Amino acid sequence: MSHRLSRITTKSGDQGTTTLANNEQVAKNSSEIHLLGDLDELIALLGVTKNHLQPPFSEHLEQIQNHLMDVCGQIALPNQLLLSSTALESLEQLGTTLNRHLPPLEEFIIPGNGLDSSYLHLCRTLARRAERTAVDYVNDQQSDQPEYLGVLLAYLNRLSDVLFILARTVDNQQQRKEPQWQTHLAKKSHV
Repeated sequence: MSHRLSRITTKSGDQGTTTLANNEQVAKNSSEIHLLGDLDELIALLGVTKNHLQPPFSEHLEQIQNHLMDVCGQIALPNQLLLSSTALESLEQLGTTLNRHLPPLEEFIIPGNGLDSSYLHLCRTLARRAERTAVDYVNDQQSDQPEYLGVLLAYLNRLSDVLFILARTVDNQQQRKEPQWQTHLAKKSHV
C-alpha cells in the first residue's frame, strides 16, 4: 500500500510556490490556495464544533467535512468532478428537513446562546468567506466543464444556510430562546 502523505516537510514551498495534485506549480497566494486555505480552516473548525454536538448533528458535520475534502480534491485536481450533485442534494435535504421544525424568524439572530450553536454560527461565517473566495477562484478558471464549478459554488452557498439552520436547531432542542436583533432605529421611530 502506498502512502499518500509520506513526507510532510518537503521544503519545496520555501520560495512561495506549491504544487497541486496534478503537479501544477502555483503561487501560495493564488486563488486556488486562498480557497484551499479557507476550506481547510472551515474543515478544522467543523471538527472542533463536532466535538460539542451529539449525534445526529455531529454525524452531519462529519459528512460535510468529507464533502469539503472532496471540494479540496477538486481544486487540487482541476476539471475533476469530485464533489457530486448528490452531495449538494444531500445537503439541501438536510436543510429542508431541519428547517421544517423551526419557528419562523422575525429578525436576525444574535449568536451566543450556547457554545455548540455559537461554533456553528462561526462555521457559517467561514463558509460564507470560503464562498466569496470560491467566486474569485471560479472567475480565474478557464474551465470547459461548467458543472465542475457550478456544483462547487452551489454547495458552498447552501452550506452556510444549513449551518445556520443547524445552529437554530441545536438551540431549539435545548429550549434556548433565540436572541434577535433589536434595532435602535425602530425604537427611535416610536418616540
